[in-house]
Amino acid sequence: MLKAYIVDDELLARDELTYILRRTKRIEVIGEAESIEQAMSQIHELEPDVVFLDIQLAEDSGLELARQLLETVHPPEIVFATAYDEYALKAFELNAIDYILKPFDENRIQHTVEKIIKLHEARDSHRAAHPKSASVERPEKLAITVEDRILLVQVSKILYISSEEGKTVIVADDHQQYKVNEPLVTFEQKLQHTSIVRVHRAFLVNVDSIVEIQPWFHSTYTLIMKDGSKVPVSRTYMKELKQLIGL
Repeated sequence: MLKAYIVDDELLARDELTYILRRTKRIEVIGEAESIEQAMSQIHELEPDVVFLDIQLAEDSGLELARQLLETVHPPEIVFATAYDEYALKAFELNAIDYILKPFDENRIQHTVEKIIKLHEARDSHRAAHPKSASVERPEKLAITVEDRILLVQVSKILYISSEEGKTVIVADDHQQYKVNEPLVTFEQKLQHTSIVRVHRAFLVNVDSIVEIQPWFHSTYTLIMKDGSKVPVSRTYMKELKQLIGL
C-alpha cells in the first residue's frame, strides 16, 4: 500500500480527499498539513510516496512547496489537487504526475491512484532487474565544469556548497570558490555516500568540516565551519544532522 500526504488549508477538502483515497484500499494517508512549513518538516520525516497538494494555500503557494520537494534526494510524486485549472502547465513543468480539480470526483481520483501504482510497479521491476552493487564506492573527487574547463576538486576539501542567485557555489578549504550552472540537487546526488549532506534548501555541508553548532531561533541552528564561515541549518534537516554527528 502506498503512503500519501495531503497539503491543503481547507479542513473539509483534506477530510474529503482522505475519505476517497481510503476507499481505494490502495493508499494510506499518513499525514496532512495546511502550510508549507508544517508540510516540509513532516514529509521529510514520514517519507510519503505521493503528496496531494493544493496550489492556493492561505499564506503560501503549493507550487513553491513542489519546487522544494523536487530538490530533495528522493522526492515524492506530486499530485496537484486544486480548484484552479489555470496552473496546470506550471504544475506539469514541476513533474507533477497528475492534476485533479475540486470538487473531487471519486472516479477521477481512482484513475490517479492507478497511475501512481503502475509507475511504482514499473520502478520496482526495474530495480529488481538492475540490482545495485552491495558495496558503494565513495567518490574522492568531484568533477565540475567552470566556464570551458573541467576541474577535479577533492571532496574532503569541500567546506560547503550553496545556491546563490541561480548559481551553485562550491567553497573549498583552500580559499577557492567555484561558481557553476548545475543545480544544487545535482551535487547532492553526486555526493551521496560522502560526508557532504544537505542541511538547508540552499546548502550542503561537509560534516567533517563543522567545528561548532550554535542555536539560532525557532529550533534552527547555525554551523560554524573550520574557515569561520557560517551555514544555516533548517529544522527539516536538524534531526538527520544530529544523528550523523552523534548528538
